[in-house]
Amino acid sequence: MTEPMTSSRPYLVRAIYQWIVDNGLTPHLLVDASNDDVMVPSDYVEGGRIVMNIAPMAVQGLTLGNDEVTFSARFGGRPMSVQIPVQRVMAIYTRENGQGMMFTDEGGDGPSGDGPDSGGGSDGKGSHLRVVK
Repeated sequence: MTEPMTSSRPYLVRAIYQWIVDNGLTPHLLVDASNDDVMVPSDYVEGGRIVMNIAPMAVQGLTLGNDEVTFSARFGGRPMSVQIPVQRVMAIYTRENGQGMMFTDEGGDGPSGDGPDSGGGSDGKGSHLRVVK
């Protein structure tokens, strides 16, 4: 019997991040900040979510690990260490054109089918994100 595979989410986050940076665009993370295991600036959380610019020039010490995303950045002029469990990353996308990848909640792996092409979105407006195939 084979062992269960590890989550693909951290590998996909790293790959999409590199793709975005290689194309000279600005990577952003959409994070579920509603749980206590997420260390982000609470002043910037809206509706339990936060969007974070993780461009090389915006953060220091970025680590896209298998278990968590960590970095230091300034928020309102104040330095802060950020820790985000990988399973709390809801999407990684470009600021400039919205291309990137959304992740499913169930199982936490693979792209979501809830992008603009599927007409999904919890608010009925759909998302500006596109699933990269």
